[in-house]
Amino acid sequence: MTEPLLQVDDLRVEFRTDEGVVRAVDGVSFDLAPGETLGIVGESGSGKSVTNLAMLGLIPQPPGRISSGRALYRDEDLLTANAQRLSQIRGRHIAMIFQDPMTALNPFLTVEEQLTEVTRLHLRHSHDEAIAHAIDMLEQVGITGADKRVFDYPHQFSGGMRQRVMIAMALSCNPDILIADEPSTALDVTIQAQILDLMKQLQTDHGTSIIMITHDLGVVANICHRVLVMYGGKIVERADVDSLFANPRHPYTLGLLDSVPRWDTDITEKLRVIPGQPPDLANLPPGCAFYPRCSYREDRCQQSVPPAIERPDGGDFACFVDVDNVKPAEERT
Repeated sequence: MTEPLLQVDDLRVEFRTDEGVVRAVDGVSFDLAPGETLGIVGESGSGKSVTNLAMLGLIPQPPGRISSGRALYRDEDLLTANAQRLSQIRGRHIAMIFQDPMTALNPFLTVEEQLTEVTRLHLRHSHDEAIAHAIDMLEQVGITGADKRVFDYPHQFSGGMRQRVMIAMALSCNPDILIADEPSTALDVTIQAQILDLMKQLQTDHGTSIIMITHDLGVVANICHRVLVMYGGKIVERADVDSLFANPRHPYTLGLLDSVPRWDTDITEKLRVIPGQPPDLANLPPGCAFYPRCSYREDRCQQSVPPAIERPDGGDFACFVDVDNVKPAEERT
């Protein structure tokens, strides 16, 4: 059994607001193997991004607070590391691609200035070495004329090209772990496919482990080996990608899969949706957070939080109900 590269245990992150304490991440545990792509999927506000920002020390404190947990990277706890140590790890060993490249890239600096800053800090490159490396990275991510374009500003690139620049920056120091937060959001489907293929190729070339944060199950199916499904700050199901799609066990996972548009669906048929709204994390209901929206709910679901149950094909899910033997509410007489 391969030793995990990253191991997160019982991570809890909360924010103090005027409405009360928001438990954004509530007891999350997972591991990441070398060379693996782990998908984290769920609606906005489910805790996907906060989980990863907390590991890198990027949660503003206050109002945020990591109340418990460990995040072991090569047996070093990132949650107890000081700011100087985290700055050494970020970019060099663990890198992150943020959701919006236009806001993540500094509009007042050229691409060259932003790419070389990383390698001059972490790899101790000279000015000329850093520029040569920046050009090489841009070429690796498919930007033509990289020797000239490296001196352009972000606004001179298209959305897809800016995302490629972000990937080049993240991979400049050949990190062990790449955290990709919705890397293909707001891109058209053709560019999205190119970005995902690029990430898979770079992973093959460099052996990088990837954490893919997304709400898009198509992205999960395309690139991930294992999947965590999050809801209300908790992991409600985890499995390898083939097992999750073939045999979802949690009602929320079923709802996500049912809401994906399909090519063979009657065009006159309405898209299926999960009823209701995501939970208010400052005022979670007792029991299962998904209870108010769940078609399979039972009285006991409202009384206590369901424990994690092992899936027959690996992984686990947190639900009292066997969805194979219980009809959804709309089919009950």
